[in-house]
Amino acid sequence: MNRLANATSPYLQQHATNPVDWWPWGQEAFAEARRRDVPLIISVGYAACHWCHVMAHESFEDDAVAEVMNRNFVSVKVDREERPDVDAVYMTATQAMTGQGGWPMTVFATPDGKPFFCGTYFPRANFLRLLESVTVAWRDQREAVVGQGAAVLEAIGGAQVTGGPAAPLTAELLDAAAERLAREYDPRHGGFGGAPKFPPHLNLLFLLRHHQRTGSARALEIVQHTCEAMARGGIYDQLAGGFARYSVDEHWTVPHFEKMLYDNALLLRVYTQLWRLTGDPLAGRIAAETAAFLVDDLGTAAGGLASALDADTEGVEGATYSWTPAQLVAALGEEDGRWAADLFGVTADGTFEKGTSVLRLARDIDGLAPTVPLATGAREATEPPEVALVARWQRVRDRLREARDRRPQPARDDKVVAAWNGLAVTALVEHAVLTGDPVTAAAARGVAEVLAGRHVVAGRLRRVSRDGRVGEPAGVLDDYGCVAEAFCAVHQLTGEGRWLELAGTLLDAALAHFGAEGGGFYDTADDAERLITRPADPTDNATPSGLSSLAAALVAYAALTGQVRYREAAERALGTVAPIIARHARFAGYAAAVGEALLSGPYEIAIVTDEPGADPLRAAAQRHAPPGAVVVAGAPDQPGVPLLADRSRLGGEPTAYVCRGFVCDRPVTSVEELVAQLTRA
Repeated sequence: MNRLANATSPYLQQHATNPVDWWPWGQEAFAEARRRDVPLIISVGYAACHWCHVMAHESFEDDAVAEVMNRNFVSVKVDREERPDVDAVYMTATQAMTGQGGWPMTVFATPDGKPFFCGTYFPRANFLRLLESVTVAWRDQREAVVGQGAAVLEAIGGAQVTGGPAAPLTAELLDAAAERLAREYDPRHGGFGGAPKFPPHLNLLFLLRHHQRTGSARALEIVQHTCEAMARGGIYDQLAGGFARYSVDEHWTVPHFEKMLYDNALLLRVYTQLWRLTGDPLAGRIAAETAAFLVDDLGTAAGGLASALDADTEGVEGATYSWTPAQLVAALGEEDGRWAADLFGVTADGTFEKGTSVLRLARDIDGLAPTVPLATGAREATEPPEVALVARWQRVRDRLREARDRRPQPARDDKVVAAWNGLAVTALVEHAVLTGDPVTAAAARGVAEVLAGRHVVAGRLRRVSRDGRVGEPAGVLDDYGCVAEAFCAVHQLTGEGRWLELAGTLLDAALAHFGAEGGGFYDTADDAERLITRPADPTDNATPSGLSSLAAALVAYAALTGQVRYREAAERALGTVAPIIARHARFAGYAAAVGEALLSGPYEIAIVTDEPGADPLRAAAQRHAPPGAVVVAGAPDQPGVPLLADRSRLGGEPTAYVCRGFVCDRPVTSVEELVAQLTRA
């Protein structure tokens, strides 16, 4: 009997027809293992994971493998995105035992959940031998197996970090972190480290804020080079927008093709802020296309944004996205096909598999004249060459997208994850307030309404929903931090007090239920399901850690409300990761970015106006805002909007009030005076 058919997780549903007698995570599975006196197999993955699919096809869909699993084990399937707490505990065990981790993750555990053997992907033959070996060991060497589980539990319990020797986040510490990143930077291809190369979005956000505070040309150069290299590479979808999870090479050419919501949300913030600070047209285009990708390709019918697009199409990785020169000619005709092959770096030898290539942008398009739609061939002949080139590029892109849309498409994991949707809301708001795009603004608000109306239950957060139905898993710390920061952003977008009230409710719950001694935080609440250890990872990786995301929300909320205790909580939390920032800056990017906001002030900017959407003072404030600044615009004394309280118009004119660390400058009414206050050294 397979029990996954009614799961909210698409990943679990992918395994609902396996011959393996899968159980979802829960006490029922543990009780069954105790009743039968057999070990657990805890198999952890996610819907867009390529090697998870491979192991499923090779082993979990195989009757012979399933027979061994069903006879000798209780098998538990876990979606790491739905249960990041379970994933964190067993990933720590896997890394402790093997020195590495990844998905699929395969854990053999005692009936009470203590892991005694861990690994990742196993080919079918190896997996069958492992199943037999573990079965024999459980039968004949039980004492040694149980002892191994106890030793692993002791090791991973000691590895949980809830706070270190606290130290303040000083300017000197953050300056040193930026210098360390500069030493680890790849000056040839951009980014950090070698293959596989992941988009370093959190480090780029930190470096942008560092540049803004210090004027560091080096920090800005690293961001610009990395962003251009990624945007021109195969990791970026040159036809439809959106970034893949990572590049398998060091030069961003061939991606691992899954597209994750969190990567694209964070990269939207990076490209938006780079465009804001430099006016770079490539950054502006990529930001706009990434925002459109979030809304158009990841929007769900029930509201909210889907988690991911799969790496595979009908079991073949990258089949939707790769091209040969002949395929380009078939889609575009001989002349445009050869032109597109040159523009997108498609060669006869190929850059991917079986002579296919992933599209890259090998020519400069964004530095040319703005796109002008062409109506007739005669008009094309009279256009300046650069305008005609841009128009041709746009036309070719559209036709290739239409041809690609006729191919089989990758599956979509359409569950809504609270934290990742929170990241997307913040990114969409930042883009909307700078561009004035009503579509992006409406999308940000719509996703926020889903989070507020579906995921906030009795003042607490639920981690996931799907098809309009909220799941049972409780929110973890990054859900609270990312969603609270998003609600603070929507408060600034709309000027509505209820969003700030909602943010405060979540922050109070997080402070009450997740806090640890010394100012740090656990990743699970004190009243959450008890696991074999209580996870607490303060490092930033593919997403901000729970600690750094909560610190960001606390800083924003303190600036918007004037309540100092929330800022103090953020400072204490960041103090516990100061040693990580000092020694391992690449794994503390968002914490360092929040530290830059604290050093900056952050600024609190109130624009008193009857037309917040069109007021030039608000536009100037958004354009020149220092790192981490909050900006609220609207009529004075609106309920639930503390920054507008007791603020009047000078001489009846729209008026800007700029404060820093709760200390205010004189109010001003001109854009020039406001910009001077925001850009002073």
